[in-house]
Amino acid sequence: MGRIWMIIGALAGAGAVAMAAAAAHALPARLDAKSLAAVQSAVQMQGWHALALVCTGLWVMRAGKLAQILGNIAGGGFTLGMLLFCGAIYGHHLGGIASGPAAPFGGVLLMLAWLVLAGSAFVAGAP
Repeated sequence: MGRIWMIIGALAGAGAVAMAAAAAHALPARLDAKSLAAVQSAVQMQGWHALALVCTGLWVMRAGKLAQILGNIAGGGFTLGMLLFCGAIYGHHLGGIASGPAAPFGGVLLMLAWLVLAGSAFVAGAP
């Protein structure tokens, strides 16, 4: 699974760079200040969680069994949380698509994934 998290993270990172370019060059003429700020926030969260996925991938490739299981759960949480949180913001502000509670649910998933990743490191113990 480590390679999968690294691949998803790398793709999410590439998407974050593309969205950052759009937010800097194409969107200011199209969006109001509030919507542009929301998109920029989503880009930032996508970028940070892309890095978190790459690091999670590296971690699960060297962790012990229980730490690996928890790391994989964290990777799933990062992936789903990022899709829900960032996707809901992009959908709403760029496409006018209402997504209900997807953004806050995605945000909670991201927070939980960080806690699960911390638990993974905790159970790994000393090297």
